[in-house]
Amino acid sequence: MPKNTRYPKGTPLWASQNFLTSRAGIRRLIGLADIGSSDHVLEIGPGKGHITRELLPRCGRLTAVELDPRLWAGLRERFAGEDKLELIKGDFLKYPLPKGPYKVFANLPFSGTSAILKKLTRAGRPPRAAWLIVELGAARRFTGTGLASYAIRPYFDVRIAAKIPRTEFHPMPGVDAALLELKCKSVPDLPWELQGEYRTFLERAFRAGPRSLLTKRQISAALRREGLPPLCRDGNMEYVQWLCLFRWWREFYR
Repeated sequence: MPKNTRYPKGTPLWASQNFLTSRAGIRRLIGLADIGSSDHVLEIGPGKGHITRELLPRCGRLTAVELDPRLWAGLRERFAGEDKLELIKGDFLKYPLPKGPYKVFANLPFSGTSAILKKLTRAGRPPRAAWLIVELGAARRFTGTGLASYAIRPYFDVRIAAKIPRTEFHPMPGVDAALLELKCKSVPDLPWELQGEYRTFLERAFRAGPRSLLTKRQISAALRREGLPPLCRDGNMEYVQWLCLFRWWREFYR
């Protein structure tokens, strides 16, 4: 969805979405994903089924969750008799994630990116991997040096797998997009049960600075103990430095 777009009340959901329609372009993006014949894939917001059509030959089983009843009805008709496909009509944010291993491939509504990523990355059953088409600016936030990136990096390797020009969408949004790749770490940098505590630590530190949680001497000692460089004068910190300070803070204040 383009930034700052407002639609009149009662506008159907499909009218506020941006669809990839080029079959070659969709195949190129799916080709960047590690999806095989034994994988259960979850597609969020399949829309008119352009991506669904290309995912089906690649995966073992596909679950597609569509909120818009008009689009869902069209999908049911288009893919009638397709045994590998389970169509769910409803809100993905209320949908229980699969109990077994699964991967995600989806063209997300730009306005829903944060909420969907929150559900996937903070879930008790996270995906093994996800390839999400999102606004390029959002992709940069999740791969950059800020809170959004550092909060998920203990658990996922994240990168921009491809950039997608806005001209590949219909209707054309006001911004370019990207294919954001997340791969769940087999051995996370922190236990999953500390995820909420770590995020709270980061939120407070980003809001008030790391010295709101640790003294200057404690910060220097923690980084020195781990063989990490001291803080820069501008206060910018790398992911490994934040991780180090969280562990130190938890050791002495928990």
